[in-house]
Amino acid sequence: MGSGLPENWPVMSIQAANAAIASSETELKLADANINGVDMKVYVDAPKTLRDLLVAADTQYPDRDYLVFEGERVTFAGFNRAVEHFAHALVNDFGVQKGDRVAIIMRNYPEWAVAFFAGLSIGAIVTPMNSWWTGDELDYGLSDSGSKIAVIDADILGRIQSRLDGLSKLEKVFVIGAAGDAVNDRILALADIIGPISNWSSLPAIGLPDIELEPEDDATIMYTSGTTGRPKGALATHRAIISNFMNSSTCQLRMLLRRGEAPPAPEERETGAILLSVPFFHATGAFAILIPSLYRGDKIVTMYKWDASLALPIIEEEGITVVGGVPAIAWQLLEHPDYDKYDTSSIKAVSYGGAPSAPELVSTISKRLPEAAPANGWGMTETCATATLNAGEDYINRPDSAGVPPPAVEIKVVGPNGDGLPAGEVGELWCKGPSNAKLYWNRPEATAETFVDGWVVTGDLAKIDDEGFLYLVDRAKDMLIRGGENIYCIEVESALYDHPAVMDAAIVGIDHKVLGQEVGAVVQLKPGADISEADLQLHVGKSLAKFKVPVEIQFLSDPLPRNANGKILKAELRERFTAR
Repeated sequence: MGSGLPENWPVMSIQAANAAIASSETELKLADANINGVDMKVYVDAPKTLRDLLVAADTQYPDRDYLVFEGERVTFAGFNRAVEHFAHALVNDFGVQKGDRVAIIMRNYPEWAVAFFAGLSIGAIVTPMNSWWTGDELDYGLSDSGSKIAVIDADILGRIQSRLDGLSKLEKVFVIGAAGDAVNDRILALADIIGPISNWSSLPAIGLPDIELEPEDDATIMYTSGTTGRPKGALATHRAIISNFMNSSTCQLRMLLRRGEAPPAPEERETGAILLSVPFFHATGAFAILIPSLYRGDKIVTMYKWDASLALPIIEEEGITVVGGVPAIAWQLLEHPDYDKYDTSSIKAVSYGGAPSAPELVSTISKRLPEAAPANGWGMTETCATATLNAGEDYINRPDSAGVPPPAVEIKVVGPNGDGLPAGEVGELWCKGPSNAKLYWNRPEATAETFVDGWVVTGDLAKIDDEGFLYLVDRAKDMLIRGGENIYCIEVESALYDHPAVMDAAIVGIDHKVLGQEVGAVVQLKPGADISEADLQLHVGKSLAKFKVPVEIQFLSDPLPRNANGKILKAELRERFTAR
């Protein structure tokens, strides 16, 4: 047993707690169902669509703050008014129909959430894109998705405006903030429809457009990096996204049951306040934070850019109860030199995932925030965020585990022949459940490889112990995770190969205490070629987002080491770099 555990813990096994929750008369109750030909467990009493969440929140929590951004405060009622007005404009003025793609590309402004729920409420397929992407990457995403509408900020407009003529399917672009002279018949100001944030509560209630939605209707396309070098769009349904936060709720309730505590009645539940440190365009930001907060009536406080020195006073002023996102955020906050100057006692949970985390982070949380429950988990865009969760005493006891799935989710580890492996053996991780995405947009071959009979083939190497706890052994195939951002090596290698001086190149991860990993490169130049590290970094930065640019490039005069099959021996190359 790990240290710091109550003497009588656990009072209930994982299996018993899962069974009790699955059979309970709550929204977490499970039943057998067949969805698109796949047998699985589903949450029978959960909200049917994301539109239903929006309508319920307007009734249940109208006067609570939902979104807070740099002094601007939006109540649930004000938020709903803005969503209603934009939804009607999309349908009645701009001809958006069920299944049309509505792209969102901006930082975590309140307008991001308005565009997200306005699109979802009318049956559009909302398509968030990475606001760090370059113009070329954004051009690809808008073209691949066939987006009819894009909602962006002024910074994004500067990156794509010169490319709009080539995006024939993109009919209208709505810009928030100062669009200036750019506004025309195709580029419109969102404020002309919903007004400034301060005025949303004064908008008249007009209800949502009369659109019929079902649980299996398509809801979002979330882009995730792929081994082909171009992002793949994971298409998810309303059921999948709702099931995801039901999964997380199940795991949180399981933690209480294993402690011997009764869950609070809905009317007794304290309102949460979440400091959002990850982008809404990630599955974590949208699926694990934005949507569940609408369901529970929690407040979300966003920042223009994560900065621990600015976060600390926000935690004190707003009574933040939940912080985290990725391990880097937790480290930066807990080890900040000004940490002791602020009251952080309101924090009840520190949760993170999306990147490797050191087990000592758990002890640091316990020391700094003894009343807060630490939590870590595993998931991916293809599972609509969190699929397993390790929280509270389970995490303290097994700080190197990614936790146990809820009863609606199945995981297994398979060998090279596809057969399931026994507990403790390492193989490829597969995941099945109602929260899985259904396919990759426009990628039938990749879909066939990853989505198999209801299972997501993750590409991660893992093992599962005899109690069902998941342990990740290696990252997904050739992927690095820098502070929660996925970086596929082949994408960066391709950018290096584009330089005429480069003959051979390999990308490897450099261990980093805060970020988890940073990008390192080993390059062999062509005979007679000469280029500096800085110039090669500048070259990569012209086509890829800044976080993908190698922080260190080493040059070899000899060929890169390879095995008999011609595969580069990256484990050997990693030893050349010093952890940071």
